[in-house]
Amino acid sequence: MDKPLYTVPEVAKLLKTSKKTAYDLCRTGQLKCLKLGSLKVRAEEVQRFLKESEGLDLSNPYHIEPLSEVSSRRIEKAPR
Repeated sequence: MDKPLYTVPEVAKLLKTSKKTAYDLCRTGQLKCLKLGSLKVRAEEVQRFLKESEGLDLSNPYHIEPLSEVSSRRIEKAPR
């Protein structure tokens, strides 16, 4: 990460997720943004987010769960 500020679409590419998910992360406060014309995210914030989000399922930023709970539910539902 060599830029001090990223747009939300750039953050989505960095995180390898959709723009919608990146905007949802901003809306829910998981990813702190600032508005300078459009929403921007500091490089340090992306690093903080990655560090603090380890072990979490952020597929739905409106309902975040620990990965262990999600993984065990999927294993229980797996066909045998």
